[in-house]
Amino acid sequence: MISDQDNLIIHPTKDGSLTFFSQEFNEAFHSNFGAKQESYQKFAFPTQVKTLAKTGKVKILDVCYGLGYNTAAALEVIWQENSDCFVEVMGLEINSVVPQTAINENIFSDWDERYIKILTDLAFENYCYGDRLQAKLFIGDARKTIQEIRTSGFLADAIFLDPFSPPQCPQLWTIEFIENVVLCLSPTGLLATYSCAAAVRTALLNAGLIIGSTAPVGRRTPGTIAAYPQYREQEIKNTYPLSQAEIEHLQTRAAIPYRDPQLTDPAEIIIQRRQQEQENSNLEPTSQWRKRWN
Repeated sequence: MISDQDNLIIHPTKDGSLTFFSQEFNEAFHSNFGAKQESYQKFAFPTQVKTLAKTGKVKILDVCYGLGYNTAAALEVIWQENSDCFVEVMGLEINSVVPQTAINENIFSDWDERYIKILTDLAFENYCYGDRLQAKLFIGDARKTIQEIRTSGFLADAIFLDPFSPPQCPQLWTIEFIENVVLCLSPTGLLATYSCAAAVRTALLNAGLIIGSTAPVGRRTPGTIAAYPQYREQEIKNTYPLSQAEIEHLQTRAAIPYRDPQLTDPAEIIIQRRQQEQENSNLEPTSQWRKRWN
């Protein structure tokens, strides 16, 4: 996991916003398309926080808070729609280095001062309370802190699922972890993630959600939107339909999920466990699916 700010390299993106490249994970926190735009288009807009703002109260769970872009973008969209809306945010982050470094490096210098103040409080105090906001940042292994959120009874209207990619951070894409995340979703809520990995989608389906595809942002592949079918099945099917290729992808070995039964295993063990399951599987090899659809 991120251990110190020496692992973080400032990385410009095409929309002019800045992000970090993590040497620990060998990945940037955002694509070159634009850190700021990704937060709107991958998370705030698909989870419909603008519409939720009209109700006067919005609850958000930001899994892998990172620099703070997703939370900031959601707050901006909500308060532009309804300046009186009360927002409750629960954020999960491995430690404070990333959000604190974002503030120290003036990553958000072009944002309105009120959002900089919120992000600064969250980075250095791990909470920010006001007339329209109650926000708390839980620091530590998200596999543990998500259980604190779940047992508190918090149910989010919008969940942002934004870890590093599954091959780099499989711990936060497992059947068991995603099940805990989904238990924090309101019955009418929406969960959004940038990933369309079949293993991730299988985990969401296993947790009882229906899934759909969101428009690609900064890459060729789409993201994923998920919700409980009792309330949003037709909406997901009609607005975010899966292609035939995506449906068939869920029947290949790529769809075999990551597993972490005790929510304590290191990445290499989780990856090895999945590889063994794939090797023993009778499902179609993903290479055959790829040839058919490429």
